[in-house]
Amino acid sequence: MYAYIKGIVTDISEEGIVVETNGIGYNIRVPSPFSYNIGEETKVYTYTQVQEDALKLIGFENKDMLTVFKLLISVTSVGPKAGLSILSIMSADDVRFAIFSQDAKAIAKAPGVGKKSADRIILDLKDKISLRDTTSMPTQLLAGDDTESLAGYDDVRKDAIEALHALGYGMSEAAKAVSKVEVTDETSADEVLKAALKFLF
Repeated sequence: MYAYIKGIVTDISEEGIVVETNGIGYNIRVPSPFSYNIGEETKVYTYTQVQEDALKLIGFENKDMLTVFKLLISVTSVGPKAGLSILSIMSADDVRFAIFSQDAKAIAKAPGVGKKSADRIILDLKDKISLRDTTSMPTQLLAGDDTESLAGYDDVRKDAIEALHALGYGMSEAAKAVSKVEVTDETSADEVLKAALKFLF
């Protein structure tokens, strides 16, 4: 219905925010209402939730979060409320890393989202998520379409992620840290591990 709404924040509550534009105030549910400030201009990318007796707007600060939200609610057991809850504690990249590393515990930390729902999200979305979509993946790993050059890093990264997990870090947390490390054909898993630890302190 609306791609986005741009205007002034005139009200904030636990339910969401009101954005006024052209004399109309739009009630928009957002993941973190209190990150906004009354009087500031904002641009909210919206999703229209259609119910039998109402239309509700759900908004996000960028297109990436809206994209991930749509993926989340495509899962049978996940509705808009659960999708909002997940994105209130995780960024879009955090969700991708959690799915990639099958870290159901990270997703289940969201209020109202149980382990079964988190497992279902991972099962349904693991083939729809690509780490190439993450904004925190180093640009040197994303440049070009030479997938063979990326494939050479897989075992090294995997070993480093598993080592971090053995040290007590969550799988998604470990995957995110490892993704920040520049890896070459000569880089060992130990070197990746040591470099990744710097991003975890």
